[in-house]
Amino acid sequence: MALDETRFHQLADGTIGILSDRIDDEMGDDLDVDLESGILTIELDSGETFIINKHGPNRQLWMSSPVSGASHYDFDEDNESWTSTRGSTTLTEQLTADLAVKTGRRLDLD
Repeated sequence: MALDETRFHQLADGTIGILSDRIDDEMGDDLDVDLESGILTIELDSGETFIINKHGPNRQLWMSSPVSGASHYDFDEDNESWTSTRGSTTLTEQLTADLAVKTGRRLDLD
């Protein structure tokens, strides 16, 4: 069943906020982590940028990564996670892997 608009915004905002806090807590000295107007921007020293934002019309989270490119995620009610529209990878799995490629450090974002 598709998420209603209110629940989508609650889940999306909560997820983006948690990701921002965890990444900033663990890697804030090495990365520029900024959450503004619901858009999470993670900038590396190299200037490369990860962006995570919500896309209301499709009820999805979207991520742009210098490693894996653009990806879209639907909320999976059964697993309570944001799952890629192109496979079974979750947003946190992909972001963890991509950050590890760029920083050499692996975070636990789940």
